[in-house]
Amino acid sequence: MPLGTLDRTPPPFFKQGPSALSKLIFFSALALFLMVADTRLKISQPLRAVVATVLYPVQWLVMQPVRMAQNAGAYVSTVKSAQQTEAEARQKLALQALRANQVEQLALENGRLRKLLGLREQLGVTSQPAEVLYDAADPYTRKIIIDRGLTQGIEAGSPVVDELGVLGQVTRVYPLVSEVTLVIDRDHAIPVLNTRTGARSVAYGDPITLGGSLELRFMPANADVQAGDLLTTSGVDGIYPPGLPVAKVAKVERRADSSFARIHGAPQALALGARHVMVLKPLSGQIPPPPAEEKPQPVSKRGSRP
Repeated sequence: MPLGTLDRTPPPFFKQGPSALSKLIFFSALALFLMVADTRLKISQPLRAVVATVLYPVQWLVMQPVRMAQNAGAYVSTVKSAQQTEAEARQKLALQALRANQVEQLALENGRLRKLLGLREQLGVTSQPAEVLYDAADPYTRKIIIDRGLTQGIEAGSPVVDELGVLGQVTRVYPLVSEVTLVIDRDHAIPVLNTRTGARSVAYGDPITLGGSLELRFMPANADVQAGDLLTTSGVDGIYPPGLPVAKVAKVERRADSSFARIHGAPQALALGARHVMVLKPLSGQIPPPPAEEKPQPVSKRGSRP
């Protein structure tokens, strides 16, 4: 048989079908169509639900070792945190016990010295507990509402403190509730004393800086004030009892172009998170009034000689 008459086409067993490029285009178009259809019509949602239900036991079994490891780590960290907290609490309790003993000794010595010098006794402080109901509705002020009012004997101007320090002052009293202006309010001012140097000044509220702080205004640039100084109530205003923690100096800025320093202090009390507070009676009702001024006696004029 001549060679030209042989069939050159491969047998059916070796036929390859469509080319690889055609398959790529076809399946890419099919995948794109299925994605668009699934996005629009949610056609695969039932299938996904069935697959998720079938595979859930397998997922649960696979995740058990991971969860056990996480729980073990969380337990260890919780135990360490609890032990550290307990140690800190014990140290703080011991320090407070030491300070309490020192305070009793100092109070005894103070009483003896006052008797020796003939000074009057320190004024007692009357207080009553209260609970914070909510913040005031005005967003431009820093005020809270407490559940004590006129019926409980609350007076306007009463100091309000929490377990850490001075929180604010009662500015409005209603029959059942009262409004307290916080120490970080821009319209609040409180006389303070630097416990390190003994210098007195006035702290004004600053609700913007440091997320709410107090500012010592009109302090000379060379004033002896350092970061970390504790500011307490001085008691010279006749409202706040002396010695209550108010703030701790957080930032001191001294500029060459200004004769005054910018001093900001972080409030000691929980100005934005207090829940239970104590309302103190103002000292103004216990301080004796100032003596009345004596009017000068009129001097009689002597007659002139004729």
